[in-house]
Amino acid sequence: MPVTDDAGLSAILTSMKTIAMVGASTNWNRPSYFVMKYLQGKGFRVLPVNPGAAGQELLGETIYATLADIPVPVDMVDMFRKADAAPEVATDAIAIGAKVLWMQLGIEHAEAAATAEDAGLQVVMNRCPKIEYARLFGELGWGGVNTGILSSRRKTL
Repeated sequence: MPVTDDAGLSAILTSMKTIAMVGASTNWNRPSYFVMKYLQGKGFRVLPVNPGAAGQELLGETIYATLADIPVPVDMVDMFRKADAAPEVATDAIAIGAKVLWMQLGIEHAEAAATAEDAGLQVVMNRCPKIEYARLFGELGWGGVNTGILSSRRKTL
């Protein structure tokens, strides 16, 4: 079963050190760019994977064409690809010895999850590690979320 409980998500986020981000974008206004930058700021080493930009640098890290090209051990694979790419990403995550396969918001693939879990990986689907980190470790309030400071309600005079 994919990890959905706060304790499980927290355990993953506190034990992972190196994250491979499949589908990392060099475009500064794409979600993967923001997530990579945020996670780096929290002390994670994030290695971008994007075959179209392989060999370039992104936020101080070399971009790799595939997971197999990464020369260091990877704890977690964060997938910023469409759901139909999940089986291949799961297979590649298994092959490199990752411990976690994390599918971003909007991505769910039961078959890929089962493949990864059968190989011993933990799986997270339809969640973002940036959002979960901020939620679980008390940072969402910094952005005005659920604090009562920011509101869509008009002020009454």
